[in-house]
Amino acid sequence: QVQPVESGGGSVQAGGSLRLSCAASRRIISINAMAWHRQAPGKQRELVASIFSGGKTNYADSVKGRFTISRDNAKNTVYLQMNSLKPEDTGVYYCLVVTTTYNTYWGQGTQVTVSS
Repeated sequence: QVQPVESGGGSVQAGGSLRLSCAASRRIISINAMAWHRQAPGKQRELVASIFSGGKTNYADSVKGRFTISRDNAKNTVYLQMNSLKPEDTGVYYCLVVTTTYNTYWGQGTQVTVSS
């Protein structure tokens, strides 16, 4: 069982920065990929960024150049550094863990609010 736990959300003014963390309960070597999704009020959940076991990363076009996903295998943790935040980045951010056997686990979510 893998239980992702997110932290680091909060409220910030436009142009500010936040760093989200997602800690997985299982050794990260057995995890194939980790990703951040977000869901704004009244909208569907969308992929923000993902990072695979080999280090390859993918980003949504809306966050390219502003957000950076990284992972620390020793700490079983994945981070999302969010810079130049915009009001449209507001939402609940969820961590997704995909194991090497392709089981998927979602975290409980952390709220990010960006005010103009």
